[in-house]
Amino acid sequence: MAGTVSTVCGRPAVTGRIFGGRDAPEKRWPWQVSLLYNGQHICGAALISAYWVASAAHCFQLYLPHDRSHDPSAYKVLLGYYRLKTPTSHSRQASVYRVIVNTDFNKRYYMGSDITLLQLYRPVDFSDYIRPVCLPGPNTQLPPHTSCWITGWGMVTEEREWGQGVLSAPYTLQEGEVGVIDSQVCTSYFQGPDPNNNTYSIRDDMLLHVLLHLGPHDSCPLFPQGDSGGPLVCQLNNTWLLIGLSSWSRPCQEPVSPSVFTKVSYFAQWISEKDFLPSSAVSGSEKALP
Repeated sequence: MAGTVSTVCGRPAVTGRIFGGRDAPEKRWPWQVSLLYNGQHICGAALISAYWVASAAHCFQLYLPHDRSHDPSAYKVLLGYYRLKTPTSHSRQASVYRVIVNTDFNKRYYMGSDITLLQLYRPVDFSDYIRPVCLPGPNTQLPPHTSCWITGWGMVTEEREWGQGVLSAPYTLQEGEVGVIDSQVCTSYFQGPDPNNNTYSIRDDMLLHVLLHLGPHDSCPLFPQGDSGGPLVCQLNNTWLLIGLSSWSRPCQEPVSPSVFTKVSYFAQWISEKDFLPSSAVSGSEKALP
């Protein structure tokens, strides 16, 4: 039966450490998803159960004069892909049954509640190439020096306005190790000359990261900027948790500019209230997902 293969969330088939914002090893991040709109890759996302994918709410309106359609038939998700435009016997394309954008998105403050859940039309068959990531609980805390990574197929520099900085063929999945910034110092990175201007304020449902181990092309490390909605995962007790979803950043004005992610633990109650997921998918459980 689809989606019933014995597995645990947050446990990839490949382990080990790779430094830098470079090509990811195959099978290292089996929850990585590409979100397609009318056949085009628009955002990253993360598989969180056999039926559900999490992404950013702004993927449905950003940079557009009008919101993208919320009609599920306009969307597809790609699972188990390593090179984005090269399907294999291990990769799958799935149809979307329902699109649920958080109703508080962008209402109370800029880019607030930037989270969307996508329900798949059919459950996913898990494999070494396709597995869900675990969800954090509402009180999940990251110890100092926790291993955290971002992944995606997006921009590798900020020069996207002129069609540059886009990942080139063969469109291999990228990874980068990041440091998550303590919430008490987050706001200092976005303070402007006008204390009454809260356009770029950092709220409780957001967290910041900076890319570690910079390479020659990382002078403005917004990687993977082209993959809004993509996962920020951190390893706790040998299990990977979905700590953040790529949300926004300011134009690069310094050598290391932090990017802002939606804080998934902030929405743990919202997810559980909707009864989208079994309890086995939350906070690193080792039970098989239905």
